[in-house]
Amino acid sequence: MDRMTLTTAFTTLMGLRHPIALAPMGGSAGGALAAAVSNGGGLGLVGGGRGDRAWLERELALVTGQTTEPWGIGFLSWAADDSTVAWALEYEPAALMLSFGDPGPLAQRVLEAGVTLIVQVTDLDEARRALDVGADVIVAQGGEAGGHGGTRGTLPFVPAVVDLASPTPVLAAGGIADGRGLAAALALGGAGALLGTRFHASREALVPPEVTKALLDGRGEDTERSHVLDIARGAAWPERYTGRALRNEFLDRWRGREEELRNDTAAQEEYRAAVARGDLDAVSVWAGEALDLITTADSAADIVADVAAGAERALASAGKN
Repeated sequence: MDRMTLTTAFTTLMGLRHPIALAPMGGSAGGALAAAVSNGGGLGLVGGGRGDRAWLERELALVTGQTTEPWGIGFLSWAADDSTVAWALEYEPAALMLSFGDPGPLAQRVLEAGVTLIVQVTDLDEARRALDVGADVIVAQGGEAGGHGGTRGTLPFVPAVVDLASPTPVLAAGGIADGRGLAAALALGGAGALLGTRFHASREALVPPEVTKALLDGRGEDTERSHVLDIARGAAWPERYTGRALRNEFLDRWRGREEELRNDTAAQEEYRAAVARGDLDAVSVWAGEALDLITTADSAADIVADVAAGAERALASAGKN
């Protein structure tokens, strides 16, 4: 790392000013948010999710129209198909990220296109698989992350993946929302950090104002990992990945009764109706344990700059307190 600029293997590989990436959050990380992160010097990743082409067509037009900096797309390995990935690659992203499930069926398509392949992992077996399929960058996601993920703690998990993957660059994810978190990721041997919840509470995120307010008012201990909200909304996520969200009345009512909820179509219809009304007693407000550090909804470019500057300060003062 150079003085006053955090140069890492990741920034060098991607041509970035800062070792910061946007988590490709489905439904939230649209083209405007990805472009803002990229324009701020990080890597903006559009949340491609399962591969809704109508949504992606709109959002990819936005990102390509709003930035000339490197940007990318993220897909769910268990849900996206090869034809959608091939179609998305026609937009010429600098990177494509695969998360949750076996990346193998989609990885070769990305590599053959000459696009940087980023694979997110939640345990060491997944990290080994990511290396086997040729990942250029690995994201080691700890269980503190908002949205879907595993159970490993970020602090011990990241260096374990770094040791396994070297010299492949590793980004830390899960519970990182400010410069101190980025500095910690770098101290653990990471080449940067991927942030989700912090950008979820940004001006460019595709979330309604009431969700932003809930994020700013929430605390880390108000979040919980669960299958309840996925079951209620009919989202067929693999069993191994739970979703971390703010607790609400619906989750409280059905905690520990997941099998009953799977078979209660009336409760599921009630849930979907409440979500359609925007009722926060039901809506899935995905959020990680770093909520305590998020108090304002700033522009994404400013967030990138603040996190980078905070990391420089933290690294400069480390060991002096």
